[in-house]
Amino acid sequence: MPRVAEAGAATRPAAKRAVNVSVRQDLITEAKEFGTNISAVLERALEAEHREHKRRHWRQENAAAIQTLNLWVEENGVPFADLRAW
Repeated sequence: MPRVAEAGAATRPAAKRAVNVSVRQDLITEAKEFGTNISAVLERALEAEHREHKRRHWRQENAAAIQTLNLWVEENGVPFADLRAW
């Protein structure tokens, strides 16, 4: 069962809610044949979609800072490069 972590709290089972979705009939037929847990598949797909959305949003939100840091490294080199063993 999925767990939800709150800052400073133990994890607890995530609340579930019934929803209606429309899915192609051929996919539903195969899911029944294969014993696929449609809810679990949908949850994983939504989690992946949301991770990607958050990643894109973070990169867009931080693009200026990333560019500034990259320019600094181009001009000054990698910090502490002389301490690297590789």
